[in-house]
Amino acid sequence: MLTPKQVWRRTYACFTASLLAALQPSLMFAAEPALPAPLPLLAENAPPATAASPSTPAPISADPALAVPVLPDPNAAAPQAMTPSQNVTLNLINRLVQKGILTHGEASDLIKGAEEDAAFAKAQAQALAETQAAVAAQTAMPPVQPDAEEVRVTYIPESVKAQIRDQLRTEVFAQARAQHWAAPGSVPEWTQRIKMFGDVRTLYQGFSYPDGNNNTGVFPNFNLINTGQPFDVSPTSTVFSPQLNVDKHRDTYLMRMRLGFDIDLEDGFTAGIRFATGSTNTPVSTNQALAAAGPGGQGGNFSKYQLWLDRAFVKYDASLSQDSHIAFWLGRFDNLFMTSSEIMWDEDVALDGVAFKLDQTWNSNFKTWVSGGAFTVFNSALNFPDNSPTKTASYDKYLFAAQFGVQFKPVEDIEVKMGFAYYDWKNIEGRLSDPFVPLNNTDAGSTDNSRPLFAQKGNTYRPIRNITPSALNGFGTTNQFQYFGLATPFRQIAWSGRMDLNYWEPVQVSLLGEFVKNMAFNRSAINSVAVNNRSGGGSGSFTGGDTAWYMGVNVGKPYSLFNQRGDWNMGVGYRYVESDAVVDGFTDSNFGGGGTNMKGYTLSAAMALSKATAIRLSYMTASQIAGPTLRSDVVMFDLTAKF
Repeated sequence: MLTPKQVWRRTYACFTASLLAALQPSLMFAAEPALPAPLPLLAENAPPATAASPSTPAPISADPALAVPVLPDPNAAAPQAMTPSQNVTLNLINRLVQKGILTHGEASDLIKGAEEDAAFAKAQAQALAETQAAVAAQTAMPPVQPDAEEVRVTYIPESVKAQIRDQLRTEVFAQARAQHWAAPGSVPEWTQRIKMFGDVRTLYQGFSYPDGNNNTGVFPNFNLINTGQPFDVSPTSTVFSPQLNVDKHRDTYLMRMRLGFDIDLEDGFTAGIRFATGSTNTPVSTNQALAAAGPGGQGGNFSKYQLWLDRAFVKYDASLSQDSHIAFWLGRFDNLFMTSSEIMWDEDVALDGVAFKLDQTWNSNFKTWVSGGAFTVFNSALNFPDNSPTKTASYDKYLFAAQFGVQFKPVEDIEVKMGFAYYDWKNIEGRLSDPFVPLNNTDAGSTDNSRPLFAQKGNTYRPIRNITPSALNGFGTTNQFQYFGLATPFRQIAWSGRMDLNYWEPVQVSLLGEFVKNMAFNRSAINSVAVNNRSGGGSGSFTGGDTAWYMGVNVGKPYSLFNQRGDWNMGVGYRYVESDAVVDGFTDSNFGGGGTNMKGYTLSAAMALSKATAIRLSYMTASQIAGPTLRSDVVMFDLTAKF
């Protein structure tokens, strides 16, 4: 590629050559010290004239520097042929005389005048040069030395100029194509670093409840209580607490749309953004119920739907060595911890915080990884409580987690992947407040922020307001406005495993397993405060548990890898999730209507209709483990199109 200096020189040379070519006729006499004398014009078929011939006129100018052509006799009887001269100006005058536009005398006068002009211009140039030399001598200015690389061009042939133009054009357009700023049909370079992706899904979901469920009001909807005004649990109150549906069939029609962008920021940095639908901002679902009533009674009647910010993060990737790689995330991003089911993490859950993952390849058949992070679960509002000048201390909730994983191939057609994780939830449990007397349902307790602001069902709950009996509340018989928090802390160990058998490619058989145990579970402590998950219809002793496990088999191509028509997958699984093994707000949102304290089977089948579309049918049957009887069946059928 030419340097800027070389481009300037070539451009200057082309410009100079073009200027000289344009001015050549008017500068002919001044620029050329000697013009070649043209041959005399001869009569057709006549022998050449000699010096003694009377038909040969005398030269008009004797100056050898400007030889004048021998002009024809205007009275000649026959036309004469012209021998061309190398001087364009003289050829032009000869043709004017030949055509009768100029007489012989006029032509001679023109040439004589040109000779005088040339002599005058030469004298002026000589005088100017002498003046410049004198000034230079007086000022003792050294003469300007030309650049060693500088080339002065006084004339460039047309063929050379054409070659220079072609070379410059080739180089400029090559640079334009490389930088995408002048190629036809191209787009700006930065747009090629953005990749768009997304999917649209329509879903039918049917809930049915077999006979025998307890519908006497023993299944409080703790999520609805904790996200609204505190509920009055006074013994004299005649108002039922919000309750879960346990016996009425429901048909629900759902839609999901997700639209995301992966952005290459270069130098190892990337960013990700994704938007998604959702009936609410729940962390475990992006489904939008069609024609369903929403908060405040809005919804239905072809109302519009909301769009939420589902992912927003910056990622940095770096290679520590040829076989070692590390990545960092900051923002809201996908769950980076390996799982084999949804007994702990629903597939839609995103994590807010900072995380890393270190991968190490030991050989082609053995790899390991370590991942971890710190995540914000809840932060206290700046002005809490809003209706009191006395503010309470912050009650912030965090998750600290780490996982070690290994992936290996014991034989050619078997691949095994396992992860061992530890999860430590800080301040996730509910705490009893300082003693106080709420006069109405807007008075805040000091630990109101310890309640979960999203839950499904299954965890064990406890009251968190320490309401003092007094004359203002009828000594505990009225104004018992209460919130509820989780009855146990959570510190979990988890194992996830997967074995892929590839003996029958392209059909793959996958064996799946997962185990979670809550190490912070204390049965006796929970029994003293629990308000649910009790035997005897809800009035007996606490019967919840701290363990969850899953086993399953999938046959075919993994659903997430469908990429051509005819791809298929079938699966069967069984789970057993006790009440307080995992936080119910983040587990599977479909099985049994979402939550913990359930056991049962899942059956599924899926098929790709094209490269980008697939259908799936699922059936789930669930039974409650601890507490009153609750059974449910869920059928789902969906069509997904991705792009």
